[in-house]
Amino acid sequence: MRIQKFFKELGPGLITGAADDDPSGIATYSVSGAAFGYGPLWTALFCFPLMAAVQLMCSRLGMVTGRGLAAVVRRRYSRWVLWGACLLLIVANVINIAADLGGMAEATQMVTGLPSAWLVPVFAALIVAALFWTSYRFLARVFKWLTLVLFAYVITAFLAHPDWAAVLRATFIPDIRWSREYLAVLVGILGTSISPYLFFWQAAQEVEEERSEGKNTLAKRQGATDVELRRARTDVLTGMFFSNFVMYFIILTTAATLHAHGITQIATASQAAEALKPLAGKGAYWLFTLALIGTGILGVPVLAGSSAYAISEAMSWGASLDRKPKLAPKFYAVLAVAMVLGVALDYVGLDAVKMLFWSAVANGVLAPPLIVLVVLLTTDRSVMGDRVNPPLLKWVGWLAAAVMTAAALAMFLAG
Repeated sequence: MRIQKFFKELGPGLITGAADDDPSGIATYSVSGAAFGYGPLWTALFCFPLMAAVQLMCSRLGMVTGRGLAAVVRRRYSRWVLWGACLLLIVANVINIAADLGGMAEATQMVTGLPSAWLVPVFAALIVAALFWTSYRFLARVFKWLTLVLFAYVITAFLAHPDWAAVLRATFIPDIRWSREYLAVLVGILGTSISPYLFFWQAAQEVEEERSEGKNTLAKRQGATDVELRRARTDVLTGMFFSNFVMYFIILTTAATLHAHGITQIATASQAAEALKPLAGKGAYWLFTLALIGTGILGVPVLAGSSAYAISEAMSWGASLDRKPKLAPKFYAVLAVAMVLGVALDYVGLDAVKMLFWSAVANGVLAPPLIVLVVLLTTDRSVMGDRVNPPLLKWVGWLAAAVMTAAALAMFLAG
């Protein structure tokens, strides 16, 4: 009964964690493991408390205020702060949407032979159609099972017979190198773990959860009990643990397979798929493709949806993926425009794997100002009342902003 209750209480945090391992994340972790071997493994442990703290603050903000992140910013700060935050989000999201669609298309081309240039708009159209005519909750229920193929990396890690002494050393002893390539990988790992779109998404989904419980007015949604906050903490920590567990084993698997055999640069989807050969043999390409399609179908709607939530909240429009398009036309128009911009960006001629990696780096550069905003809002009594952040949560949030800022600056300064 305890196990049943535990899984029943999982919600927005688990979905957010699953969406965090999108194609951009898979590519970034694969690039880091291939390039630097076991060296980046420590980042999985290091990122976990930082990303969990930021997502938990966003969760608490949505639950306590009954509003999404952009709606709270609109009420608390000036318009330039509001639209500055929205602009950072939109820029990061459009790059990410383009990268994820491109990665899905290239992986599909690898196993079908169909040109990726044709597949990008097909995937975009299918996702938009599904969001317009079903709901994200339905998509999440169906396609989050596809993300279970990511556990293939866990199995492969053991089949590849890694050097476990080196693995343990790299897990607990940070290996930091002063080179632009290494620091770009570090910023990419931080950026794909602690991404701007997840901040807006988490808060918005907490509001959606409350609406689904019949709390359709702001007055009913405001405030949160100790039990509700404990449930949210369990949900968020579980989702972030799942995300980092997968991250750890993707880095470990690519280090034990690709890096160990001299493949240190990943330029194509087929090279990234090679990591799964010890488990699946020739089927590695299919397994990799299923992983990218599953995580993409889960992640791309979150990217487009978080953009739509932010703009709609900033403009005081009705915002909900559970409403039909005719009841929230402006919300769905923003979602569709974000997808169209992402598709357009895919035709500028950038390599899909490089775009996946550099979209994570872009997230790492753009996230710190938004983290600062989240910390300020969740420590403000005029916003949160007596539910302001506990001291530990507040200081871990500040640490996340400081670490990501320092990593981005170091990347730009490194020779």
